[in-house]
Amino acid sequence: MSDAIPPPPRRPEASFPAPLARVRLYEQVAEQISTWIGEHDLKPGDKLPPERELAARLGVSRATLSQALVALEVIGAVAVRHGDGTVVAQSPGPSRIIDAVRAHAHRLPEIIETRDALETKIASLAAARRTEADLDRIEDALAGMEADIEAGGRGVEGDETFHAAVTAASHSLLLSRLMAEIADLIRETRIESLSQPDRPRASLAGHRAIADAIRAGDPDGAARTMHAHVEMVSDVAVLRTQ
Repeated sequence: MSDAIPPPPRRPEASFPAPLARVRLYEQVAEQISTWIGEHDLKPGDKLPPERELAARLGVSRATLSQALVALEVIGAVAVRHGDGTVVAQSPGPSRIIDAVRAHAHRLPEIIETRDALETKIASLAAARRTEADLDRIEDALAGMEADIEAGGRGVEGDETFHAAVTAASHSLLLSRLMAEIADLIRETRIESLSQPDRPRASLAGHRAIADAIRAGDPDGAARTMHAHVEMVSDVAVLRTQ
């Protein structure tokens, strides 16, 4: 029989909590704005202070404030009205703000992938199937978007109308239904994109290239220009800061 002393039992390794997610500055600012809305009992339709004043109150740059306001607009907490500034849309509790902003950023790449797959095919079909009435609707949408941008707006509604007109021109009931299913998600990417500096005019130029290919009856060209357009509008600040 051995007199060797058995080794002591091994202690389980200490488990450590997962590292905390880093809170980005624009997320903090979005939360501060939401808190300020609640503290001042602002209701839907009430205006926020001008951006310059709000940035000074919060002690942040205009760029950071702008990104925070875009994040709040995307999740439906505020709305930007051309000529009227930023107004309250709804008042989610401050504790939900960062979660909602991050949920948007998390699903954004998948929305962009889905949009690219569907709209590239839609543009190709539109070039093959469009009617004169379809082309008129596409041109009307371009004119509306251009007028809004010239007046100082971002062209959000015109952008939406243009893509809807191209979808209608594809004459594909199922693809139209699929686009309708993700319309609210696409609107998130649209607001995010058209809030980038100089993006409205770049987006309008992309629309014109798509429209030209559709009018020319060039399915391959329409698919290429739509793919290039979706890639361009997908370059947004929230993904560059992840």
